[in-house]
Amino acid sequence: MKINENQFYIVRTDRAGVFFGKIKEKSHDEVTMTEVRKIWHWEGACAVEQLALDGTKKPYDCKFTVVIPEMTIADPIQIIPCTEKATASLSGVTVWQR
Repeated sequence: MKINENQFYIVRTDRAGVFFGKIKEKSHDEVTMTEVRKIWHWEGACAVEQLALDGTKKPYDCKFTVVIPEMTIADPIQIIPCTEKATASLSGVTVWQR
């Protein structure tokens, strides 16, 4: 898979969860992401595939973390490019924090 550094992606990992952001670098067992948020909980889409295609229909019921400028994530098992529609939707989810 060719990575576009300006594209947003959903990355699902083996044990760390689901992330939304841009991909800076990718190897067989790690992905370095920028402008990245963990998707802790979502509503308004049935699976990560629909999130990447449509975004969420219930942004106020989602729990996405703060934006981290850069982080490396181990063991990606799914990398899905987001459409412009999904990127706009997911970027608009309010930060969930305590």
